[in-house]
Amino acid sequence: MGNMLQIFYPGEYLDSAYEIDFEKLYQQGYRGVIFDIDNTLVRHGAPADSRARQLFARLKKLGYQCCLLSNNKEPRVKMFNEKIQVHYIHKAGKPRTANYKKAVEQMGTDTAHTLFVGDQIFTDIWGANRAGIRTILVKPIHPKEEIQIILKRYPEKLVLYFYQKRQRRIQKKQTGRKQ
Repeated sequence: MGNMLQIFYPGEYLDSAYEIDFEKLYQQGYRGVIFDIDNTLVRHGAPADSRARQLFARLKKLGYQCCLLSNNKEPRVKMFNEKIQVHYIHKAGKPRTANYKKAVEQMGTDTAHTLFVGDQIFTDIWGANRAGIRTILVKPIHPKEEIQIILKRYPEKLVLYFYQKRQRRIQKKQTGRKQ
């Protein structure tokens, strides 16, 4: 079962987009970051708050190119982008890979040096994995979600169970080697 689900596994799973060590990732050669917006950076439908504005200012200062990749309509994405001014693609059709690749093109990076940050396994992570982009899954900011997203959260829990089981196995092997 676990092997079948690997295409859904994130590269990393963190509590929040705001705790990612972008400085370290920059040192590792990453130059582009693609973000989902709703429940990844802010609550569903919210504008860019001060935390989001500070994050994008920090990323730009570090030398990152950024792109917002949202399945939402343009007014929503444009409204969020007003205060941060990065590339964006609305009605992205995630998990289809075409717009992940378009985002990479817009930023002038390549898939090997680009990260994707999102809160949903079956859209965000699956699409980025298939596009060959390193993924970081974050916990959703706000639990109040639309019914179609809530329904997807149940199978996501199954994927996360096998992902975390695999991560523990890997860590066990690594600590076993160190002794």
